[in-house]
Amino acid sequence: MAALRDTKPAGDFGRHGDDAVDLATRHLIQPWPVAGSAGAEARALIGEGDGIHITDGDGKRLIDGPAGMWCINVGHRREELARVMYEQAMQLSYNTPWYTMNAPSAELARRIADHAPGDLSHVFYTTGGSSAVETALRFMQFTNNVRGRREKKLILSRGGAYHGSTYLSASLNGRPRDRDWMDGADGLVVKLTAPNPFRRPARVSRKTFADFLVEEFRQTVEEIGAERIGAFVGEPIQASGGVIVPPDGYLKRIREICRANDILYVSDEVVTAFGRLGHVFASGEVFGLDPDMITFAKGVTSGYFPLGGVVISGRLLEELRKSNHPDAMFAHGLTYTSHPVGCAVALKNLDLLEDGILAHAREVAPYFQTQLKTLEALPLVGEVRGMGLMACVECVADRDSNNPLELDNAVGKRIDRHCHELGLLVRPLINMCVMSPPLIITCEQIDTMVAILREGISRTMDDLRKEGVWDG
Repeated sequence: MAALRDTKPAGDFGRHGDDAVDLATRHLIQPWPVAGSAGAEARALIGEGDGIHITDGDGKRLIDGPAGMWCINVGHRREELARVMYEQAMQLSYNTPWYTMNAPSAELARRIADHAPGDLSHVFYTTGGSSAVETALRFMQFTNNVRGRREKKLILSRGGAYHGSTYLSASLNGRPRDRDWMDGADGLVVKLTAPNPFRRPARVSRKTFADFLVEEFRQTVEEIGAERIGAFVGEPIQASGGVIVPPDGYLKRIREICRANDILYVSDEVVTAFGRLGHVFASGEVFGLDPDMITFAKGVTSGYFPLGGVVISGRLLEELRKSNHPDAMFAHGLTYTSHPVGCAVALKNLDLLEDGILAHAREVAPYFQTQLKTLEALPLVGEVRGMGLMACVECVADRDSNNPLELDNAVGKRIDRHCHELGLLVRPLINMCVMSPPLIITCEQIDTMVAILREGISRTMDDLRKEGVWDG
């Protein structure tokens, strides 16, 4: 293992980059493709990562603005994590979770439970965020069946939400483009207004927006009937919806309505857990919530191994054990549930977070938010919002409209292209630029990131003016 850090991967981009592009266009189906390029598309090739940086197929070094997909929390090329993967695989690479178990999964469950709020004390492992949300929903259905409440199955979700790509989790998604061409379990899901103050209904003020959302929730429960609603699923901060920070106190008020009506509150922390907001879990530490379940993934291994899970209230499990159906089976599981390598990596990742990275994230987060907020001085920027080490720069070409113009749809890609040339990878979401760098980023690196983003937006404004499509 002495030479582990210097070992090049078998598909080193320096020699095989051209081959990879050719093979991708002939054989690889990328996620979220459009019909016109499905199975015939090559995307930006990334060959190496180190700290907060990645290197593309042309050898250009870039700041990893989105930290992969919100997940490279402790940074790229951490030898500690690579070593743990090797050592665990050499000891035990896999065991079936159907009738055996492994020690890393049990130890990780204890440590996760120690960080969870309220009485969340048990963990069911999955392979990622989508399967974590799917598991939480299936568990809700199962518990209501066991308790003789087979009609209590509807799920409340919100506009702007993103909860996954499996059938049931994707049905909760509230971004229009997610469902334009995809089917879903529409009969099981009720959508509520997005908790987005910037895009709130025109008749509602910022001051009264939380009251509006809470009253809408309350009326929905009354109209449908609490006896038919099994769960509410909500991200503390809507990540892929554009880093939507909800109004103060809104989530706690929704939690109280759920508790009063025996509706399970599922806090989807696939993005916000494991340091993105400076804590292992944000539900309790940041928002004062004690959910019935918390879903997690991404940062639990900092993206080094696919792992996710659900932390479940001990009360819910006790109710199951006391039911009149002791033989009722929760017929749900995955081949890689409790994977020993993934759990071992997560344990070491948690060590790194607890040994200073969480504290560092809390320390630099205010500077990160303050520096990005300066971009609001640019005419194209409508709002900069965020919390912790996640933020969104939303660009608006038409400030007199509550809906983005068609022109806005290409803005994010233009900014991303300019920033790539300047040394920053941006995750463009239509007209929004999402920033969620590795938690180890320094204030100096934040300055560099913001300077590149400012220049990328400025160049985009120049493009639009030269093309005569924007006069801002």
